[in-house]
Amino acid sequence: MRIRVPVAVIGAMLFTIAAGSAAAQPLLPTPDPDPFYAAPADLAAHQPGDVLAVRAQPALSIFPNTDVTLIKFRSTDSEGKPIAATTTVLSPHDRRPDAPLLSLQQIINGLGSQCAVSRVLYTTDPNLMVREAPAWNVLLQRGWSMALPDHLGPRFAYGAAKLGGQITLDGIRAVQHVADLKVEHSPVAMAGYSGGGMATAWAAALAPTYAPELHLAGAAMGGVPMNLVSMLETLGMNRHPVFGLALAAGLGLEREYPDRFPITDQLNASGLAIRDKLLNSCTNDILAAGAGVGALDIAKTTVMTDDPVARSVVEDNSLQLYSGVPNMPVFEWHSPIDGLVPVDAIVDTIHRYCAAGTPVWSEQEPVPDHLTAAVLGLPSVLNWLDARMRGEAAPTNC
Repeated sequence: MRIRVPVAVIGAMLFTIAAGSAAAQPLLPTPDPDPFYAAPADLAAHQPGDVLAVRAQPALSIFPNTDVTLIKFRSTDSEGKPIAATTTVLSPHDRRPDAPLLSLQQIINGLGSQCAVSRVLYTTDPNLMVREAPAWNVLLQRGWSMALPDHLGPRFAYGAAKLGGQITLDGIRAVQHVADLKVEHSPVAMAGYSGGGMATAWAAALAPTYAPELHLAGAAMGGVPMNLVSMLETLGMNRHPVFGLALAAGLGLEREYPDRFPITDQLNASGLAIRDKLLNSCTNDILAAGAGVGALDIAKTTVMTDDPVARSVVEDNSLQLYSGVPNMPVFEWHSPIDGLVPVDAIVDTIHRYCAAGTPVWSEQEPVPDHLTAAVLGLPSVLNWLDARMRGEAAPTNC
């Protein structure tokens, strides 16, 4: 099983960003060798969610009687610029028109094209395989279609949570525009946990303003890091076994906000060496490169600075600080003793949604392990999603 850790461990990295430093150019991932992923020359002429290309993919033995379709579409990055993004659609051969569509935001810990969902579904590398993918047949056999967006975007901006929400919404738009998929008028829901939960939660909160024409039946989000700033303030400078993911998230944010989050400028020789190892890496290689390392080991300076520009990047990706609320029912689950995600931020955000009139059903899984809580909540999540797809009124325990 892959180790999955909230990207907000990046907090420690902010301690080493000196205000006023000249930003170096971030290292971007090696472009995917498949030209399908490249942005077209006329990208800016398209609207968010416009379909740019569609390709039938080879059948996958783990999904019997299922068509696989790769869609490239126009989306928007964190600074409002057009980007080309992709989503993979799994749909039954004998799909009926307007059967349910679930946008599942898979957790993506990575900085390179090989980490994309559309890639790992076909990988033979045991370090990259999606072990839980066969379980998706439960939904496919019900006649549902599934959209699996590559929600880190073309720069693989690991840590840019708001970006993931925008790509998720544009991916749903694009899927509904492909006539052969027969989902133009389908009930649509979203789901995701941890990093995938961040993309889902941001999509839900952004939907009223970013994609107001979408009619979404519900959003199920679990183990969501809803305030990256609070993680910053509580995280120390000590060495950590998953520090590689912290640095990877910092580098991902630098890719998305090169002028506001110049982490590369603050790395010493050791830090630059680790950065180079992470350039196109996914979870296991990222963990190996940074195991047992701390911010003090890779920074040029040990002086903690409170750079408001860099801090604003983290604030911009902290859902608790975003004023918008979902315009759809929400199912939320988490561990009340989660050792990785600050629970108070989740509780506060859910209370705000309830006060705004959003139908929220929140469940707690009393285990300290982040991933165990994900699994324990799945039966309730599936029942809740099934009821939303049938059009039943959403319950609330606000």
